[in-house]
Amino acid sequence: MSKQQARKGRGVPPAPEVTAAAPVVAAPPPPKPATPVSLDEVKRHPEVIAFIEKANEYTGAIGYTEHGVRHATLTANIAYNILKRVGADERQVRLAAIAGYLHDIGNLVSRINHEHTGAVLAGRILTRLGMDASEQAIIMGAIGNHEEPHGQAVSLVGAAVILSDKSDVHRTRVRNPDPTTFDIHDRVNYAVERSFLRVDEKSKTITLELTIDTTLSQVMEYFEIFLTRMVMCRRAAEFLGCAFKLQINGTKLL
Repeated sequence: MSKQQARKGRGVPPAPEVTAAAPVVAAPPPPKPATPVSLDEVKRHPEVIAFIEKANEYTGAIGYTEHGVRHATLTANIAYNILKRVGADERQVRLAAIAGYLHDIGNLVSRINHEHTGAVLAGRILTRLGMDASEQAIIMGAIGNHEEPHGQAVSLVGAAVILSDKSDVHRTRVRNPDPTTFDIHDRVNYAVERSFLRVDEKSKTITLELTIDTTLSQVMEYFEIFLTRMVMCRRAAEFLGCAFKLQINGTKLL
């Protein structure tokens, strides 16, 4: 007879079965907040370097003005300056610079709908850099809405990118070495000797100041090809709570 049987025979309840205690599993640590991605990190990314280089090469092949590092850098700097002067949050200011730098990478694929392609390409790159998803969304929306005639300001960052991109009109963008074969875009850009976007936070005005050599191109030609851009700029400035002004050769036209 076993001990267990003997216990039952004497009316003694069996001893409880002993089971191993479940291991204590520590709760996972909370996710670390994403480290803010900087413009310098974006500039150093190998895909960004290659995409901007090739986008500039391809736009040149189809006869467009410069769309390379020069334009990307200037757009980033002006976008940063715009939001800084209107008193935007510092992170928004820095996101505007990143969006401005990346806004034309879609030209790598095609000039047509390059803003939409560029938004997707930028999102993929920023994901790999570890940018917060909400910040990616701001940049992608800004890039996807920067081109006329359908683009419009959807955020502070988007408004800054529109104004900075459209204000880059200057002879240094012209790549055609033969003035006798200039089309109207080459001629207007080449005629612009000075371009400056002035943000006056006190009067709440954003003024594009141009100096145009009218022996090379008449002021009317500027409006002929850039009128939709000026409309975009006016709406973008209004989004920022400012009025958009245009000054050519010292004369206020808008």
